[in-house]
Amino acid sequence: MLKKSIGIHHITAIVGNPQENIDFYTHVLGLRLVKKTVNFDDPYTYHLYFGDKEGKPGTTITFFPWSKSRKGTIGGGQVSITSYVVPVGAMDFWTNRLEEFNIPYVKNQRFGEEYIQFQDPHGLQLEIVSREEGEKNDWEYAGITSNEAIKGFGGATLLSLFPEKTSYLLENVLGLKKIGKELDVIRYKSVGSIGNVIDLKTTPVGVGHMGIGTVHHIALRAKDDEDQLEWINILEDYRYYVSPIRDRNYFKSIYFREKGGNLFEIATDEPGFTIDEPLDQLGQSLKLPPQYEANREDIEKGLMPVKVKEF
Repeated sequence: MLKKSIGIHHITAIVGNPQENIDFYTHVLGLRLVKKTVNFDDPYTYHLYFGDKEGKPGTTITFFPWSKSRKGTIGGGQVSITSYVVPVGAMDFWTNRLEEFNIPYVKNQRFGEEYIQFQDPHGLQLEIVSREEGEKNDWEYAGITSNEAIKGFGGATLLSLFPEKTSYLLENVLGLKKIGKELDVIRYKSVGSIGNVIDLKTTPVGVGHMGIGTVHHIALRAKDDEDQLEWINILEDYRYYVSPIRDRNYFKSIYFREKGGNLFEIATDEPGFTIDEPLDQLGQSLKLPPQYEANREDIEKGLMPVKVKEF
């Protein structure tokens, strides 16, 4: 029996100034900064996580703010658009909110749904869509109530060097269901209630270049360690090279690059963000991986001070 992916766990992107990043995703989009930590491979760079009240899988976008990096180019082997889902009836609220903050947007239609498309301050391509699926987000902040708040991911659009190979992965390895084709886009859906849509452009696209305004990788969900091990076995059976399991404190991760160029992660739902902070204090203090704790003073000096605005 074909194993089926639950859907998106998180999406990780590269941006510029970390304070601008925090201001936009909290003050404009109303997400919660659920974790302020550092890049495991570069402890003098923040790793910032934004999601719903708890940072549940399927709601969390994460960022490496590389202020001195070059601007990236979106292309094959990358997520081109990250979609957020809001409650039905909230679209007018979001067009008004973007206008309030002088953020240009366009409206688009795809597969019978209306999308509001815009960019964050560093050029990351975003869009908002309304759906019944997914539970409401009870994190109310900056004038956004649960009736309008972003529930989490609506999905993502992938660009590929070899779309037929990416299509094979999505449908035959990850178990997503092909539910439609419109122009040069195929839509796949997972069994989850949120972060459950992947749109794949069928036109091959030249390779993208990593940098500010691009997605680094997309992570899919594994329920637990056992579920993740099953995915490792499946991926290796299909001759994908899978990284060793890496403990990221808040989840365990494996990585593989599919044959169309996209970097995927499969991350466990457990243990979550309350492992080192109580729910009511998420994101308030800098949390370091244990191996860097002895260098906390030096690391803190090297990081730009940032904060979430209070209302």
